[in-house]
Amino acid sequence: MSVELYDTFSRSVQTLSPWSGDKLRFYCCGPTVYGPAHIGNFRTFLIQDTLCRVLKVDGTCVQHVRNITDLDDKTIFQSQAEGKNLSEFTTYWSEKFHSDCAALNMLAPSAEPSAVAHIPQMINLVEKLIEKKHAYATDDGSVYFRVSSYKDYGRLSRLNQRELKTQSSNSAGQVNDADEYDRESVTDFALWKSRKPEDGDNYWPSPWGEGRPGWHLECSAMVHSSFDGETIDLHGGGIDLCFPHHENEIAQSECAHGKEFCKHWFHTAHLMVEGEKMSKSLGNLYTLDDLCAKGFSPMAIRYTLISSSYRQQLNFTFDGLHASQSALSKLERFAQSLLDKTGEASKDFNATYVTAETIKDFGLLAKAWDALRQNLNTAASLGAIFGVIGSNPAASLDAEGARSMLRAFGSLLYALGLELYKTEDKIIDAPADIIALANARWAAKQSKDFNKSDALREELIEKGWVVNDEKDGFNLEYRS
Repeated sequence: MSVELYDTFSRSVQTLSPWSGDKLRFYCCGPTVYGPAHIGNFRTFLIQDTLCRVLKVDGTCVQHVRNITDLDDKTIFQSQAEGKNLSEFTTYWSEKFHSDCAALNMLAPSAEPSAVAHIPQMINLVEKLIEKKHAYATDDGSVYFRVSSYKDYGRLSRLNQRELKTQSSNSAGQVNDADEYDRESVTDFALWKSRKPEDGDNYWPSPWGEGRPGWHLECSAMVHSSFDGETIDLHGGGIDLCFPHHENEIAQSECAHGKEFCKHWFHTAHLMVEGEKMSKSLGNLYTLDDLCAKGFSPMAIRYTLISSSYRQQLNFTFDGLHASQSALSKLERFAQSLLDKTGEASKDFNATYVTAETIKDFGLLAKAWDALRQNLNTAASLGAIFGVIGSNPAASLDAEGARSMLRAFGSLLYALGLELYKTEDKIIDAPADIIALANARWAAKQSKDFNKSDALREELIEKGWVVNDEKDGFNLEYRS
């Protein structure tokens, strides 16, 4: 078995494998914790989470490190605006991020280093770059990386294929030391930024004077401290980070350590909302809380965000969210048709079957699994799953066959990060005609007339009722 993934650097699909050791070392640029993460952020994080899950089902051991950016222009300026110290401010938003991750059924990374906790490592990295003539200090106590000293700068984003201007100062004639700068500029970027009044109490001592690290520096320091050796297998992030952030990571890391920084680069495309770019001005910068308040479940949100190719822009729509909720219901009905054959309850489905167990034979669902292994093609995988569902395989399966299919189906759901029967449903007393139908279905199931049992279940579903079988009976739930 093997998993293939598009590599931004080589512009080709490559097989993922640990080049040294038995763990695939995977680093992701995590959230900047100055507010709630929006669905554009979460699309990238969910795609990365799905990849980790696919690798685990495939049998690959993954060391997944995702950082927390708690020190940059955004966190400092926003915490100052709210009158809070940086630690209090970023801790609050880090905890909110973790809460949202849990709701979206994201696996916790192997490690989650923070920028503030790695300032000594960043200072050490800057010292190495100065010693090797790849960086220089200025009179005000700042330190800059000398882009011209690294001949391979720009290879990841193909900068040599564009006409670019070198920009060391902004239009007002001020030194350009912003953490993020214009995409059409190349500059000697700031590694260490001298203390300024607007930084408030957010400064640290260094050999060049009081100040703070630049944003680009943190990931190189955290990668080096989180993994053995100077080279990692895989680095992920949104496509907007390819330049300048990832270019700068490569430059400073390879110049400091003299080794290849990363073997494989993995970028996720942008997200649109109802055909428009996300922005505060358009009022479409949705968070998880915003969508849950509109009645959508976290599972439906996850389903939507991972349902199309990670390399193509996703147009996020409310019609799409409704379709995702409907798709999850179909997945639940399919699982139930198999559970009916095994005599197991839906409430135990996730714990019993949605696991990272490596399946040797996916049977009828093999095409769905192959699609995930082949460049994380979630759309093709989901399409293949629904193709199998449409053939009603449960009708011809005995209990052991149903159990085998449940194991394969559960592994696919684990890889996709989808748990079923998670929606909070409205439970009300069922009317007499519904109870009569449910009793008839139960009687048909007990007499092993599964065709009749399935037909009656579908009739109940059409009337808005879902049957959950227990060991000695069933209960009814109404879904409005």
